[in-house]
Amino acid sequence: MLRFWLLPWLLTFLLAFTPAELALADGAPFSLPPLPYPSAALEPAIDATTLAIHHDLHHQAYVANLNNAVGADPSLQGLGLETLLKRPSRRSAAVRNNAGGHWNHSFFWESMAAPGQGGAPSAALLEAIDRDFGSFAQFQASFKAAGLGRFGSGWVWLIVNPKGALEVVSTANQDNPLMDLAERRGTPLLGNDIWEHAYYLQYQNRRADYLDAWWSVVNWEVVSGRYAERLA
Repeated sequence: MLRFWLLPWLLTFLLAFTPAELALADGAPFSLPPLPYPSAALEPAIDATTLAIHHDLHHQAYVANLNNAVGADPSLQGLGLETLLKRPSRRSAAVRNNAGGHWNHSFFWESMAAPGQGGAPSAALLEAIDRDFGSFAQFQASFKAAGLGRFGSGWVWLIVNPKGALEVVSTANQDNPLMDLAERRGTPLLGNDIWEHAYYLQYQNRRADYLDAWWSVVNWEVVSGRYAERLA
């Protein structure tokens, strides 16, 4: 069994020997965004080793694979990420999975901040949460239930649905509510990654503990800004 004191060394080794095909070529249409904080900033909710592996290896792989998929299809040249996401039913599985992975992770990093630095939900967002869930606590319970209820890998989201109401939904794999094939579509305000690679080193199979701890690093200032933009 891998001992946890070996994990920082393993991360260094993996990064040093990342396959060449995962490197981001000059002029590639999509690139890996830097984390908006140091990899240790989200501790104790998310440990530095998990965050570094998640960003530097997993997210980088989605970006590199998306560039390869777009580069192989002339009809996709010049299309932005959200354009690729809107109609994945018309795209290859490689474009759907990797465009989703790139967008979802970029959104995820921006949705978090160091504990105590994420602010609080705006008055408008809190009012909408009370209106559509009954209370903030009931919203959190719904979000956790959706995260626990997603079989296998995926995401749980807070969205504004087409009727303008807040709703909690989950998606499989790297799908998201922007996609034309999503069961419940809407504008994402907040999303949490519930793939095992997002939490397993620290929480093992305890997804519920990860979902509970994650609230301490939500960047409510960003989430509230997304809600205000949706209402504008």
